[in-house]
Amino acid sequence: MQKLEFDNAFLRELPGDPEEGPRLRQVHDAAWSRVAPTPVRAPRLVAHSPEMADALGFSEADVASPEFVAVFAGNALLPGMDPYAANYGGHQFGHWAGQLGDGRAITLGETINAAGERWELQLKGAGKTPYSRMADGRAVLRSSIREFVCSEAMHHLGVPTTRALSLVATGEAVERDMFYDGNPRDEPGAVVCRVAPSFIRFGTFELPYSRNETGLLRALVDFCIRRDFPHLRGEGETLYGDWFTEVCERTAVLVAHWMRVGFVHGVLNTDNMSILGLTIDYGPYGWLEDFNPDWTPNTTDAQGRRYRFGWQPRVGQWNLSRLAHAISPLFGDAAPLQAALDRYAEVFNRTDCDMHARKLGLSQWRVDGDDDLLTALRTLLLDGEVDMTLFFRALGSLDPEAPSMRGLEHAFYDPAKLAHTRPAFNDWLERYAARLRDDPLPAGNRREMMDAANPLYVPRNWLLQQAIDRAEAGDDGGVHELMEVFREPYRERPGLERYAARRPEWARERAGCSMLSCSS
Repeated sequence: MQKLEFDNAFLRELPGDPEEGPRLRQVHDAAWSRVAPTPVRAPRLVAHSPEMADALGFSEADVASPEFVAVFAGNALLPGMDPYAANYGGHQFGHWAGQLGDGRAITLGETINAAGERWELQLKGAGKTPYSRMADGRAVLRSSIREFVCSEAMHHLGVPTTRALSLVATGEAVERDMFYDGNPRDEPGAVVCRVAPSFIRFGTFELPYSRNETGLLRALVDFCIRRDFPHLRGEGETLYGDWFTEVCERTAVLVAHWMRVGFVHGVLNTDNMSILGLTIDYGPYGWLEDFNPDWTPNTTDAQGRRYRFGWQPRVGQWNLSRLAHAISPLFGDAAPLQAALDRYAEVFNRTDCDMHARKLGLSQWRVDGDDDLLTALRTLLLDGEVDMTLFFRALGSLDPEAPSMRGLEHAFYDPAKLAHTRPAFNDWLERYAARLRDDPLPAGNRREMMDAANPLYVPRNWLLQQAIDRAEAGDDGGVHELMEVFREPYRERPGLERYAARRPEWARERAGCSMLSCSS
């Protein structure tokens, strides 16, 4: 198998835990703990990402080899791999949770590919670590499929994200109580190899701050800038301010992308926020079917709805404020931190306007008028129970000279609501058509821009659940089909109509198709 070049900078340059192994413990003044993956009984490759394999330098023969499966199941190591679990804390649902760490993720190492890119290889579901608390460190097939497929789908959608290399079934059962209702059952286990330039998260800096470990905090910030933000220059507070400003800007762009495609993360705790502005930790996420700003896919969040779709922009800023608080000991003045937080709002608003201009086919966003147009549309989409993805995609076919609901009706879930809201929609379409006629963008360019901003195929929960059902019955074909569909989410292809359909009625309340728990 292709040999990889490893440069494990996180281990080499940051202080570690003197104790090795998975014994549960509080780990102080250390960024990591060495721990080996726990081997599994009968690993089998379910699927892999050809694009990610190619980026890492793996050939098809490498992927087909028994060694590949052994390594990415956690049964073997390649030369240069040095496994560890990272130490971090976080705010969960708005409350400080203390030490968390990689409870079921083990990093194998940092590899440098032929293009000079750094990729951290991390196994999720590879066994116990010092941070597993009362859990077993394992993951089940259903959640592993969801993470594997969505990581790659988000990449092809153009949303900043961690990636996925492989999905391996372990041949072992894992007991899980899916909805924490006292009904546990055995489920097939799996391991996903997650890939990213860095898995450092906001909580990485929060933990040493909470313990007054200022030396470790400064070492972590310096290391993160040196390795992950090498383009930044300067020193001291100026450098730290520039770094935090860029973190805020990247986070703003990330959240704007989520809003563009209708993605709901579901568990936006600070330990699930990437310092690089990547979508990280795919747990109980979901995709808007009918447009509803108050929808959350997470059963744990069903009451408070802290992480609902419409609140994601403000949660992003709140999480950044926690990061600002954590790194404040490195600043003599809070002004640079506040300026960076203000920058988040500026960048989000500008990016969100730009993305909605493209979604609506406008050459530029006019604050005077277009804000009202979008607000009115969102109200109608909610009142009419309209599929967000299908509506925006179909809107590109509208003729500004003769606006009509024809071509949009298939996006409505309820015929009665379609009939009730039709007059208001017709009025809105007239306003929208007038705005298009006043815009200098040629019709062909407008349609091309709208199709590039409005995906047709997204990883809806019910589509994923169908693939999960097949995989749990021994048929991996559903996973492979989804990977192929989501490889080109913006290009309509004959024969794939069922992947661009409204949520069927049977999926409205079914477990895994609407609400999900954090159980994996």
